Amino acid sequence: MISTHVLDTSEGRPAAGVPVELARRTADGSWLVLGSSATNTDGRCPDLPPLGVDSAAGPVDVQLVFDIAAYRRARGETPFFPEVRVVFTADPGTRYHVPLLLNPYGYSVYRGS
Repeated sequence: MISTHVLDTSEGRPAAGVPVELARRTADGSWLVLGSSATNTDGRCPDLPPLGVDSAAGPVDVQLVFDIAAYRRARGETPFFPEVRVVFTADPGTRYHVPLLLNPYGYSVYRGS
């Protein structure tokens, strides 16, 4: 299971309304989009879909794409980073929480709990 949340560190609060897409890499190297969501008022995406592979398949590459342009434009701002792509390797049977800390000219991600 993959979960995420976005905090706007320049505002000191959750970033609501950030579109997020979840995908996994296929055997041919392309990305299979599993689903999308948007952050709620708490900055979380509670409804991202499962990876859709059996845990016996072994680790898979996963991608979260955050549409920062949509978030910034909704606030009347011009985005410097139009999107943030976070690619990581996940075990299908393990839970991963990957938060994004965002400000207008920088961002960071980490594996949370």
